[in-house]
Amino acid sequence: MDAAPRPDPDERGPSPLRGARVRLAADRADTLARAAALGRDYDGIVAANALVAVDDEHDPEGASTAFERAHVAALMAQAREHLEELDQALERPERGEYGQCVSCGQTIPPERLEIRPAATTCVRCARPGRT
Repeated sequence: MDAAPRPDPDERGPSPLRGARVRLAADRADTLARAAALGRDYDGIVAANALVAVDDEHDPEGASTAFERAHVAALMAQAREHLEELDQALERPERGEYGQCVSCGQTIPPERLEIRPAATTCVRCARPGRT
């Protein structure tokens, strides 16, 4: 007698894992959009500076263009790092590791994962100065 195919647990209705995947995918899409916008901002700063002679050190308008470039570049690096974290988080469910603290092995509370779906540590292990 043939056994009926088993349904995917995520297809049976709402589940914590399905919700996590949705939050991770949404966060990833937002981060990609933010990275693209930052890339356009960076390109705009570079292009604007190429068209005019700018004295970064004595600009009466405020921040130097070098500072602006560095600031946008730092934000772009943060976005790339966050994308890597999200991609790694999206792989964890297949390995059965999603929601498990990498430091102590305990379950990460669902409330933390709802706020930070890519979290890899529980609240206790994430505290600064933890020994």
